[in-house]
Amino acid sequence: MIEKFINDLLSQLGAGSKEVVFLSVTPGVGLELIQVDPVIKSVKTYGHKPLEYSDSMREISNYDNFKTALEELFQELNINPKCNIVLNLPTVHFGKVELPLLLNDESITEAVISEIEQTYIFKRCEPVVSWFEGRSNPASDTRTIFYSAVQKNAVDKIKEILTEMGATLSGVEISLVSNLRALLFSGLTETQMQDGTSWNLMMVNSNGYSLISLSGKDVIDYYEEPLALKTYELDEIYDVINTSAQIALMNFPSNYLFVVSETDLVSAEHLISKMQFEGKVDFLENNSFRKREILSVSLNILPDQVLKISLESVGIAVSRICDYPVRLDFSGNKVSEAVTGVEESISLNFNDKEIVLTESVLRKISYVIAGVLIIPSLIAMLTLPIVQKKNKAQLDDINSQIAKLDAQIKELTELASESGNFVIKTEIENVLKYNRKKLITYSALGESVPIDLWLTYFATKDTGKIDIKGVSEDVEDIYIFFKNMKDSTIDTQLRLHKLEMISNSIDDAVMPNGPVMYDFEITNMADSELSSSDSDKKSDTKKSSDTKNTAKSAKKVNDLEPVDIEN
Repeated sequence: MIEKFINDLLSQLGAGSKEVVFLSVTPGVGLELIQVDPVIKSVKTYGHKPLEYSDSMREISNYDNFKTALEELFQELNINPKCNIVLNLPTVHFGKVELPLLLNDESITEAVISEIEQTYIFKRCEPVVSWFEGRSNPASDTRTIFYSAVQKNAVDKIKEILTEMGATLSGVEISLVSNLRALLFSGLTETQMQDGTSWNLMMVNSNGYSLISLSGKDVIDYYEEPLALKTYELDEIYDVINTSAQIALMNFPSNYLFVVSETDLVSAEHLISKMQFEGKVDFLENNSFRKREILSVSLNILPDQVLKISLESVGIAVSRICDYPVRLDFSGNKVSEAVTGVEESISLNFNDKEIVLTESVLRKISYVIAGVLIIPSLIAMLTLPIVQKKNKAQLDDINSQIAKLDAQIKELTELASESGNFVIKTEIENVLKYNRKKLITYSALGESVPIDLWLTYFATKDTGKIDIKGVSEDVEDIYIFFKNMKDSTIDTQLRLHKLEMISNSIDDAVMPNGPVMYDFEITNMADSELSSSDSDKKSDTKKSSDTKNTAKSAKKVNDLEPVDIEN
């Protein structure tokens, strides 16, 4: 989804987004097409077709066959021909030259071309050169330049074929560099490619062998020995290589030797068994003698294809993801607008896609970015006054409401001050507090009255004052009632104010089974409050004048006077 969105966006801007495909022209294998998953370091796409390569001319024998092989690979692997292609070619020529430090790049290129034109291949065809700088020698004011070249007509023919198919040639490298990069990426020379480690790489092909002296990843020296191996018998080949290599290695002292055979004429394993080398020797069969894969592969690659994957094809496939210090490019794409009349461009790699951005595309992108940043700012500037006006109206409304509330509060405050010590909040709290106490008292009263006890009077006030009067036949019931009320009504400080016996005569009081009634009063009022309260009750006057009737009537609940409850 994200990739499709990016592709659509770039398409709208006029930028190209194409799949990147890696090809390798590999003698002994043919034309290889490969793609590598950089995350899991595994070959995810691979296919190859036979393609004849001329070792003597060091060139593809038939370019029509190259086109046919490539078309078949695109079809079999379901790859859109409108893609960007990075190509690996066999090393045509590689060498070194010592040049003065003062020479600029243009002068170096001219000096390299002069050296290359001395070789037999480039006496008859124009070269495409590429070079990189090795170590310099300040004492002699010189530096080592390593250079390489391929036939310009070969590159032009390949470009023409790819253009007809709708593809673009994005880069051209040689097998020597691809092999070094593949050895690093696969981890086959992990020990040797540590910084400061001196080691030698020996590459054997049908035209002879070459020795590359390295310090870690950096190329220090190069030597090539041409040998017509096809003219020798099988057993003689190993003796010829061994004899020559023993002499050459004396000029390349190191602790490690890694041998790679790129021809079916020589087994690298058998060759190192014959070589006398004081140090660690390892090998890789980059030919039909191979017994193990160079890199892990996905399950969609057929087993018979796995051992066909060459070292140089892996090296070119990881050219965009493996950071190797040596890089040579023979595609001729680094040409300025002043020379070609076309825009300069840069290429970005994203998920096996190569995105080409020209100056006009970058200009459009800058316009889009500017629009994204500026347009919201303009919208904000235009809408801000409207939003501010609306918010100001809301703020004025809120301030008006606040002013009204402040006026009401001031009015209530003045009213409270005029009415003495009346405070609204305090009075509300008192009402809630004392009403709660009343409810608690009523509840406790209903739960605490024993069976043989009758209430004749009950009063409770807003201040929390309580006065309870009653009669009972048993003093113990009175004390039980008093205790229950105290436990049920917390912080009331109830006390048993009065406990008296009610009798018609002394005889009733002293007789064991005589009718005895007890009058009691439970309260938390002060004596002065009780006196004031008793003086207002007419029932007390009647009671004091008719003790006999009161005693008799107290024997039954229904005969008692109504309970007087004051609020």
